[in-house]
Amino acid sequence: MDAAATTTPPDARTRILDAVERLVVQKGVSGLTLEAAAREAKVSKGGLLYHFGSKEALLTGVMQRLAEMVTQDYEAGVALQPDGPGRVARAMLAWAFGEADCSPGEDKHERMAAVCLAAFHHDPVLLDPLRAVTERMKADLLADGIPHGIAMTIQTATDGLFMAHLFGMYRPTEADILALRATLVSLLEPPS
Repeated sequence: MDAAATTTPPDARTRILDAVERLVVQKGVSGLTLEAAAREAKVSKGGLLYHFGSKEALLTGVMQRLAEMVTQDYEAGVALQPDGPGRVARAMLAWAFGEADCSPGEDKHERMAAVCLAAFHHDPVLLDPLRAVTERMKADLLADGIPHGIAMTIQTATDGLFMAHLFGMYRPTEADILALRATLVSLLEPPS
């Protein structure tokens, strides 16, 4: 029996949230209606309303799930790094520069970007779950055993890369990425 045959299909709540993400990516928040979400998720409108009573509840659910995914990726990335000062910083660099198992992947990154932009446009408060995750990362980084300025430089640089991608402000070249990563890594090296 192959793996596909033994995979459990997603539950209705997951199908609905997946559908909301697809709709927001394809049509923006204006294309997100309860009817469209139910149709895309292949559930009845009553089934959708059982899980999510409004468009805001749908968007809140998507943002909460996104915050949970970012938290899981973050924690997994930290777990891959050796103990000691700079562990969180190294994990953030690995994630930002798409290394090994620490990167969300291009498809996931694109969905995250679309959902964040749409949620912010609809109601900036919807980003609060993601803001809480980012605040936790900042607190962990500041407690990472590295100087405060270096911690903030790493957070600002990695956030900047994400924002550049999110808003399509510029596309760093491979040389840009290599130079930035080398500079940030050098900040984590013990002084000689």
